[in-house]
Amino acid sequence: MEAQLDLPEEGELVYATVTQITPHGVYVTLDEYDGMKGFLHISEISTGWVRNISRFVQEKQKLILKVIRVNKVRREVDLSLRQVTEEERRAKILQIKRFEKARIVFNTVKMRLNLTQEDATKYEEAILEKYDDLYTALETILTKGEKAFEGLNLPAEYIATLKQVAKEKITLPTVSIKGVIEAKSLSPNGIEIIKEALEEAEKVKSSGAVVNITYLAASKYLITVTAENYKIAERTLEAALNKAKNILQKNKAFFSFSRG
Repeated sequence: MEAQLDLPEEGELVYATVTQITPHGVYVTLDEYDGMKGFLHISEISTGWVRNISRFVQEKQKLILKVIRVNKVRREVDLSLRQVTEEERRAKILQIKRFEKARIVFNTVKMRLNLTQEDATKYEEAILEKYDDLYTALETILTKGEKAFEGLNLPAEYIATLKQVAKEKITLPTVSIKGVIEAKSLSPNGIEIIKEALEEAEKVKSSGAVVNITYLAASKYLITVTAENYKIAERTLEAALNKAKNILQKNKAFFSFSRG
């Protein structure tokens, strides 16, 4: 993790490495604070009685810990493992993974463009003036393109390379929603009418969402919409269904939809 210059705050979650185990507790270094030392007392390891600390932690192990006290004068940090909830632990691990992935992307861009460390740092600092963290910036450039960095005065080549490397290294999370379309037509060219309606529905695009329609059984078709979030997925599904419905009803064909 990237080193920070200040001290952690009480209640903050930190990523730490176990350096020494003693009968009374565990000494660690804080990875995000340039190796600053911290102490995990035996009473803060588990909610139950701890007879053997080594049963809970090992040297060189990485831990997610909560800061419970900070002595700013002596620069000493007391930590807790037992006060970290599972939800907090998962959130912190996700934050760490996002940071590491972003670091890989930015380091790759630095090498591809043969940037000096000074320039690489300058560009990243400019991005952080607009975004809370580098990974969020990468997510935004993947969804919005170059306009995500408008007004930052970054070289066009740098932005283009960053976008390309982000595409190579990062897969954005997606969600899917499904349903069943029933379509019938008594017209001589009914098959062609239904085919046209479903093909037009599949062409609907909204913020990168993808519509896919497959045959299920007689007169029934599965429609699946994949998008970056449910709001976009629902909006796209509605547009696709309206497209199919309008074409079918215009040609006096039957249309119905039910959630899958």
